[in-house]
Amino acid sequence: MLEQLSASKDEMELALENLENARKAHQRYIMKQQEEDFKEAIENYVSASMHNPELPEAYYRLAFLMWEKGEIDVNTAIEQCDTALQFSPKCANACIYKGYFNKLADNYEAAEVEFKKAINLAGFKSARPRMMLALSILKRLSAKKASFKDLLSFLYYFISGSVMLSYDIPSLKILTHSMKDDISVIGYEKAGNFLEKFKMLKAAKSLYEIAAKKTGHKDIFYTKIGDICVKTKDNVKAYEAFKTSYDANPKNDINLMKLASLTQTYFPEMVDDTIDYYTELLALKPEKSGIIYYELGHLYLKKEDKINSVSAFKLALEQEKTNPFYHNSLAFAYLKAELYEDAINHYNMAISINPDNEWTSMVCHALGSLYAEIYGNFELAIEKYHIGIDADPKNYAIKLSLGDALMAKGDVENAIRAYCDAISCEPDNFRAYSKAGLALWENDMIEEAMVALHKSIDLNPNFDIAQNNLGVIYLDGLGCASDALPFFVRALEINPSYTLAYFNAGRANEMLGDKTQAAQYYQMALDMNSLTEDLPPSDITERLHSLFEL
Repeated sequence: MLEQLSASKDEMELALENLENARKAHQRYIMKQQEEDFKEAIENYVSASMHNPELPEAYYRLAFLMWEKGEIDVNTAIEQCDTALQFSPKCANACIYKGYFNKLADNYEAAEVEFKKAINLAGFKSARPRMMLALSILKRLSAKKASFKDLLSFLYYFISGSVMLSYDIPSLKILTHSMKDDISVIGYEKAGNFLEKFKMLKAAKSLYEIAAKKTGHKDIFYTKIGDICVKTKDNVKAYEAFKTSYDANPKNDINLMKLASLTQTYFPEMVDDTIDYYTELLALKPEKSGIIYYELGHLYLKKEDKINSVSAFKLALEQEKTNPFYHNSLAFAYLKAELYEDAINHYNMAISINPDNEWTSMVCHALGSLYAEIYGNFELAIEKYHIGIDADPKNYAIKLSLGDALMAKGDVENAIRAYCDAISCEPDNFRAYSKAGLALWENDMIEEAMVALHKSIDLNPNFDIAQNNLGVIYLDGLGCASDALPFFVRALEINPSYTLAYFNAGRANEMLGDKTQAAQYYQMALDMNSLTEDLPPSDITERLHSLFEL
């Protein structure tokens, strides 16, 4: 038993000896920046913790030294401080160091909690945590509008800390380092902001690179470099800068949001990385979970992950139940998942909230299209289209869809009016002229139909549908196969997969008496129709066989 006590005592003495040697090497390293002093300090801190694992000082001092050297990040340093506090919960210094590292990570509230614990534990020797708490409050206030209570807190801790300095002179070392660090960072920031203000972006970028190296605050200065790269539209460099900042401090929520937004906008192939960034933001900014889930929902839609997209938008809505944009996106996700009744419900919710007439008109368009295309309910589709047009009379796209629904219902005259209304909104829209031309043809207004289709082709000579439809009017309306054929040929030049144009070209050649050419077009129409299924196959085969009947 006595031997065990003696061995234990020897271990503790060795631990204290190693700790003292580590302190001296640490001080020499601070003054001379010699690599051998750094290594000696590390070795002795590690040895001290091995001889006495419950020695808290070895953990937080080792963490500070390794962070200062750039060997670990602030999060690992905080974990080391937590280990120290597990062994010695009443160690004021461990609380101070943990608060210091939390402040570096921009976790100001957590830092201030630790500094207050240290103040209570240190008593009259609490000058250091008081001053550091004052600096933390000041740093936090620089990032947002200050309240009168916060200003009073800063003054209280700063003045009381200054008064107590006489009781805590040795502790000024870390305070001096902290103040020097803050002043250095602020100085570089002010100089960089000055250069940016006068559009000297290249110089500002170079200054921030130097600042990151000199101060070790890569998270601060590489975020600024990323901002400059975004301004100059150098998205690859912006990503590299934001990623460097993220690697240095994954807890910097502002940089993480910028990184997520950049990859989402400019690097769609990185959708999985972007999802990871937003997921990390959920833990850092739970108060922003609504918008984060909303962005995640859109990312899952890009991946065609219907289940997770629906779940994300639903979680967004739990945070803001009356947000029309969340309702609209959830409706679209339900539509993709073929849950049509749920989609209709949320589209109607979005419309009823109506944050903006133009936006609401687009939602009415989406809902009307669902009724028309999924249910074939043209009455309800037309009703929703009219609501959308009332909200935004300049929405030409919804007027085109209204015309399509009226055509499908057989109301040709009102369809013509809808297409003409669309043309009045956007006179250079070639699709509106083409649709109007087809409706006019259906209404036996041949000359007007030809004018509309010619106008469509004038606006866009590469619009294959207008080329084909104009050919049909020349062929079936005027009986001019020779005038019709060039339009069918042009439609096929534009779109070699156009089954109807092959069929119509065959009809034109048949009318012109060129059975061989007609047969070739009919055969091509038959082959293409096996893929497109635009026509009943019997319509083509009957035409093809009739060419050679006696």
